[in-house]
Amino acid sequence: MFDCHTHTTFSTDSVMSAEQACETAIKLGLDGIAFTDHLDYDFPGQMDFLIDFDEYFSAMEMIRQKYEDHLKVLIGIEVGIQPHVIRESEEVIRKYPFDHVIASVHLVDRQDPYEKEYYAGKTKKDAYSRYLEEIYQMVRNLESFDMVGHFGYITRYADYDDRTLRYADHSDLFDMIFKELIEHGRGFELNTGTYRSGRPDAVYDIEILRRYRELGGELVCLGSDAHQADHIAARFGYFAQVLRDAGFRYTVHFEDRKPVFDKL
Repeated sequence: MFDCHTHTTFSTDSVMSAEQACETAIKLGLDGIAFTDHLDYDFPGQMDFLIDFDEYFSAMEMIRQKYEDHLKVLIGIEVGIQPHVIRESEEVIRKYPFDHVIASVHLVDRQDPYEKEYYAGKTKKDAYSRYLEEIYQMVRNLESFDMVGHFGYITRYADYDDRTLRYADHSDLFDMIFKELIEHGRGFELNTGTYRSGRPDAVYDIEILRRYRELGGELVCLGSDAHQADHIAARFGYFAQVLRDAGFRYTVHFEDRKPVFDKL
């Protein structure tokens, strides 16, 4: 089993070193870990999600060599996409030899769903639909990526009594996204970090997985989105069973931008 979405101190919002992540992954019995630190061009506010990728690769290659007898270390990136930063994001993706590229939406109409202001005056359906519309535009227009990150990001900070993102409420948008992904040999992650607390007002809707599978989709990975060591592989056992219940027999991780299937 691989944790396909983690952040080290190269991401300004993480407190976890790559060594801490690897030591934790080994203790948990993982086969591998993907470091997917942030690149978000033109992110508003005080947070700077930009990386010197020459330095990043140099450091990660040292980590890879240090742990090669115990853990497969994959070098990835999580690219935060807004419509106007696609071209410069693509340049970075193509310049460096990443194993795994996650494409995520962290901003909608220049607003961060992390902040309560995004939800002000919006119904839950409107707020969530607008987020999924941005994901659809991303998967249509970004030419080089492997997996879509965290569909459930929008639920993390939503100010609704029931925060669950349901396939039935947005079936047209989900189908459009899935068909685009399947046509181009891409998939999405089941981001367990979104559901780490196990709160009942935001649960994972298995129908999202079942519909993707029904349409012919096969590429799903597990990612914890860990920014600290004790979140590595959070609830992987539980969500591995969710995947089995949805009809999946394999997850994937990416090496040199190619999917490798791992039996559940």
